Amino acid sequence: MMSKHWYAVHTYSGQEQKAKRHLEKMITVESLQDKFGEILIPTEEVTEMKQGKRSTSTKKFLPSYLLIEVELDKIMEQKIVGTPGITNFVGSAGKPTALRRDEVDRMVGKMDSRREVEVDEVPWHAGDQVKVIDGPFSDFSGFISEINVERKKVKVMVSIFGRPTPVELDFLQIESV
Repeated sequence: MMSKHWYAVHTYSGQEQKAKRHLEKMITVESLQDKFGEILIPTEEVTEMKQGKRSTSTKKFLPSYLLIEVELDKIMEQKIVGTPGITNFVGSAGKPTALRRDEVDRMVGKMDSRREVEVDEVPWHAGDQVKVIDGPFSDFSGFISEINVERKKVKVMVSIFGRPTPVELDFLQIESV
């Protein structure tokens, strides 16, 4: 009995979801559930600051690819490549190449872990000079007066009309000078 291995397949640009749905439908219609394992679109959660607000979005870190766990033989290869939206397997000389276990673990681990900055060590200290890179005070420079690690916030003293004014900012809104 063959064992399942992970393979990467190339899809048309922006058609990863559609190709995955077609492949899952083919598996169900032809009762091939025992031949297939997981089918993944490599994505990750990314936290960004946009217009002063923290936003989390899902982004593809391997656009135009699907990861498929399958018992691959010539018939399965033809069925997968014949699925709408899928162009071909990744491999050399037109032959599908199985992904190494460490490659799969790294990609699946990247998908499971959040890309949000988990702060174990804060790169700034009180008194450090920083530049504001996002929000209404963008391009202002100032000095850190307080750091709140739990809330991921800092108080920065910026000069507004010649007077030092405390401004509370997110870690993602500042950078070291």
